[in-house]
Amino acid sequence: METDIVAIIGPQSSVVARIISHVTNQLQVPLLSFAATDPSLNSLQFPFFVQTTHSDLHQMAAISDVVDYYGWKQVTAIYIDDDYGRNGMSALGDKLAERRCRISYKVGVPPDSGVNRTDILDMLIKVASMESRVIVLHVNPDVGFEVFSVANRLQMMGNGWVWIATNWLSSVLDSASPLPSETMDSIQGVLFFRQHTPDSDRKRAFYSRWRKLTGGSLGLNSYGLYAYDSVWLIAHAIDAFFNQGGIISFTNYSRLRSVKDSGLHLEAMSIFDDGKLLLNNILQSNLVGLTGRIKFDTDRSLILPAYDVNNVFGTGFKRIGYWSNYSGLTVVPPEILYTKPPNRSSANQELYKVIWPGDTLFTPRGWAFANNGKQLRIGVPLRVSFREFVSQARGTDTFKGFCIDVFTSAITLLPYPVQYQFIPFGDGKNNPSYTELVYKITTGFFDAVVGDVAIVTNRTKILDFTQPYVASGLVVVAPFRKSNSGAWAFLGPFSARLWIVTGCFFFVVGLVVWILEHRINDEFRGPPKRQIITVIWFSLSTLFSTHRENTMSTLARFVLLIWLFVVLIINSNYTASLTSILTVQQLSSHIKGIESLKESDEPVGYQVGSFAEYYLSEEIGISKSRLVALGSPEEYAKALQLGPGKGGVAAIVDERPYVELFLAGQCTFRIVGREFTKSGWGFAFPRDSPLAVDMSTAILALSENGDLQRIHDKWLMQSTCSSDTSELEADKLYLRSFWGLFLLCGLACFISLVIYVLQIIRLFYAAPAESASPGQCPSRSGCIRRLLTLMDQKEDPTKNASKRRKLERSLSGKDQDGESLRNPKKKETERTIGATST
Repeated sequence: METDIVAIIGPQSSVVARIISHVTNQLQVPLLSFAATDPSLNSLQFPFFVQTTHSDLHQMAAISDVVDYYGWKQVTAIYIDDDYGRNGMSALGDKLAERRCRISYKVGVPPDSGVNRTDILDMLIKVASMESRVIVLHVNPDVGFEVFSVANRLQMMGNGWVWIATNWLSSVLDSASPLPSETMDSIQGVLFFRQHTPDSDRKRAFYSRWRKLTGGSLGLNSYGLYAYDSVWLIAHAIDAFFNQGGIISFTNYSRLRSVKDSGLHLEAMSIFDDGKLLLNNILQSNLVGLTGRIKFDTDRSLILPAYDVNNVFGTGFKRIGYWSNYSGLTVVPPEILYTKPPNRSSANQELYKVIWPGDTLFTPRGWAFANNGKQLRIGVPLRVSFREFVSQARGTDTFKGFCIDVFTSAITLLPYPVQYQFIPFGDGKNNPSYTELVYKITTGFFDAVVGDVAIVTNRTKILDFTQPYVASGLVVVAPFRKSNSGAWAFLGPFSARLWIVTGCFFFVVGLVVWILEHRINDEFRGPPKRQIITVIWFSLSTLFSTHRENTMSTLARFVLLIWLFVVLIINSNYTASLTSILTVQQLSSHIKGIESLKESDEPVGYQVGSFAEYYLSEEIGISKSRLVALGSPEEYAKALQLGPGKGGVAAIVDERPYVELFLAGQCTFRIVGREFTKSGWGFAFPRDSPLAVDMSTAILALSENGDLQRIHDKWLMQSTCSSDTSELEADKLYLRSFWGLFLLCGLACFISLVIYVLQIIRLFYAAPAESASPGQCPSRSGCIRRLLTLMDQKEDPTKNASKRRKLERSLSGKDQDGESLRNPKKKETERTIGATST
């Protein structure tokens, strides 16, 4: 750099690139690196540094997608302990965290060549004692092959192990293949990544020229292709620089002074005056090279990063798929998918079959119990009540109960042995706090918790639970009494509002029918007292269809038809409900469920240690002063029998399994209302524990083969009360169930009255008045009196009589004419007789 330069291509090391970037920033000389993949070399800190290859940030995203694809949750990382390795591991940790995975253990290898085989052996022995069996190797080639050699000696390249190497392995396999058979044997089954370069005629032609140039003695890896494209990139940028009128000129950098006898000649270094213009031309480039399209995004990174996913087997390797930030894992080349809409859904992630270490096609589990002899410390609640679920045998360290049997049965179904020991939690005098119990998993005191642990929201935020093996939820238990069908039992089927509305409609329908029948029906006429009695009698008699009054009006018959249908429905429901009240023994309690408890001010009981206390106080809003802690079924019964007036409780809120066991021996209490939470019991494990997933699978297997039900029957199927188990307080019939019928009847009455009023108004305007022309009145009060008189006036029967006589004469005349036509001799005889008489 003592001579005047306008750009630098290289170096191949991320560590060296970081050092040189500080100098190029001051000299304003673009630095193009085709091999420095450190993700921390960003444009903000080093504005004149340009990565002409893909950053390791994308490679770590690809590794994370592979880990997530196979369902692994933890990995062990071995990395070179320099800026390149540390920053790569930082990026890997971030990408794994995005997929709810993590680096469980990582170990750095010194970057100098002083690391020996003994150091690697000690390091891998520690790695083998860890739980994770997925190892990511991010080192340089010399250290990487030494690690594989030692791992093969320690039998860490066999069944159950997963090795993922970054692109350092592909650079060696591409450029130095074939490797010695001993080396290839040590890396069988390894997955590794290689920067993807699309196939093209230009690339194949270049490979052909390269083989002729080297005689086939030296292969070409992806870094060589990026180096070739970097040269052409700077060539095009300089050409554009001159076309834009750029001038190569330099200014001495006065801040640099040579150190005496250093030989660096720092005073000779100069600032490139138009370095920013050349840099902009580089970043604005858009051309196609051997590695594909060369174009930079707003972050100064090459667009469309992609990697090949490869698997070592035999004397070579095979490609099992691709990764790109456009579509994730796929078996289709990324350049084909770029023509389609992006799709990163998990259903579209795909790789070909892998031959794993140990020459097996079965995907490794990715973890195993540490082989250092450590047993799992499993916390078990030391219960003093409801010991059918969990209990410790007196004088021993063994536990028994429903939950223990489920756990031991499930763990025997796992495809690997698990060493564990039960650790009791509690003082043995009171039920322990389950919140404190599960919290000890997060502190590392327990490796798991087995027992009647409810799966609730605040616990799932810090722990992982297995598949629920018992359905659970909070219910309300209250004392009950058998309701007697007394003298007023007949009022029970209907609510008060329904009684009132039904009575009103009886009167309204009777009144409407009276109005419609009053002018034409003598049975609806007479003195006012008689008419009132007629209306009341007619309306009430419709209930039994025994009314003696006949209806003559079409409108009245229409209203009566609708009303009789309504009465039929109401009568049927009343009869059914009353029959149930009088013949079925009903249970009653003043507590109807959680809502009535919330609205009252009576004390409520809960089980010591249960999450019910938190739920009632924080979620339901019941004051803690009303909550009473109870520790055993005997305390439950005593508190409910005493009641709130004598120091007891009005009801108890607890989980359904406890309540069912309690009610099996207590026949004077019942569950009231509905279950108001939905949860279950499960075994608790640390976050992202793979054992939780396997135990869930085992629990499902127990459920499918019937063992779970048999364990339930063994511990919890006790004799139940033989008394009536009818629901408390059978529901009354309410107005909301019949409002549609009442609406229909009301509409019928309204429509009939409107039609009737229109008919009266027509008669009002058509009838003559004494002192005015038809349709006119001397005053408003006179019109009203006349209208009321018309409505009360009985319809004139003479009009109908005259019409009937005319009709009869017409019909009789027609009959006579017809008879004459049929019998002409008879007509002649009648004429003769008439003449003789005359």
